[in-house]
Amino acid sequence: MFDELRPHLVELRKRLGLSVLSVFIAFIIAFTFHNAILTWITQPLNDALTKVGRIIESQNKASWKMKSEESNSSNIPTEAASKEPSTIAAKLEKHLQDASKAADPKLATLLSEAALAAKELSSTLKGIEENATQKAKQKNFIGQITTHQVGGAFFVALKVSFFAALLGALPFILYQIWLFIAPGLYSNEKKMILPFVIGGTVMFFIGVLFAYYIVTPFGFQFLITFGSFLYTPLINIEDYVGFFTKIMLGFGLAFELPVFAYFLALLGLITDRTLIDFFKYAVVIIFLIAALLTPPDILTQLLMAAPLVILYGISILIVRMVNPAPPEEEDEDTYEDEKEERSNTQAPSTEEHP
Repeated sequence: MFDELRPHLVELRKRLGLSVLSVFIAFIIAFTFHNAILTWITQPLNDALTKVGRIIESQNKASWKMKSEESNSSNIPTEAASKEPSTIAAKLEKHLQDASKAADPKLATLLSEAALAAKELSSTLKGIEENATQKAKQKNFIGQITTHQVGGAFFVALKVSFFAALLGALPFILYQIWLFIAPGLYSNEKKMILPFVIGGTVMFFIGVLFAYYIVTPFGFQFLITFGSFLYTPLINIEDYVGFFTKIMLGFGLAFELPVFAYFLALLGLITDRTLIDFFKYAVVIIFLIAALLTPPDILTQLLMAAPLVILYGISILIVRMVNPAPPEEEDEDTYEDEKEERSNTQAPSTEEHP
């Protein structure tokens, strides 16, 4: 038995070795562009932090406006209490300048110097107020991407380069998988190499792009907003890269469902009736997979489960075109049912008239 498996093991080792070599070459190329790749990976997180910061800032402004209206509605004895110090200093400057014009020369000189001092005081107070406003905004929300390791940036560069290498080498890896399986196929089935390689690559990248442009913006914004009014999000870049690659690979593999269904139908392992009968179980499995591969929020899970259910329906149509269920089974079942009904209806008549 081992002698029969030995050629297959040798072929498998060859295909795996070529696949690993392709990933290594792609890794070297990707590592030279790791800064651009890391910028692309962290862009959804930066956008989410920016949007959450605007939301928190707008709500803080709304609450400040409500507080200011409440303070104005209260009984304040002086009008100056509701004004800013810089405004009061500017008003004092104006009054001093007006008084210096109507006074005698000596008093006018003193009043002019007092007006200049009031002007300097006004500009100083205005600068202090602007700095205080900026510090208050920064204090409300400072979302940062951090690292907790000495070589964190280097290991992150390795991770993102390896992730990019997998994506870049994916067509060649699928080609090696096909070459390993092709000897067991018929000549007409071996011609399906282009649909398998191109279709598998395209569907994987569609899943990655869907996760990047649709799932992550909603998911990251929801997760960061939750609790950001109480805690400052300091996100570890090592954890984020692992979290991001998990989502991307999960969606990429999930979108390979029509390709897998096509390949299994081509081998005659499944029919459209098999997928239709298994649909209710598939929905449960799809939601379980979505819960494992996505962040722990219902929105992201639905964004993954809904396309998978649609892809399952597309897979049924593909399998129906490639390997439909034979109609003879349906005809035989119908014939057996009609025969049984006929025998049941004729049984009482034979008992009454022996």
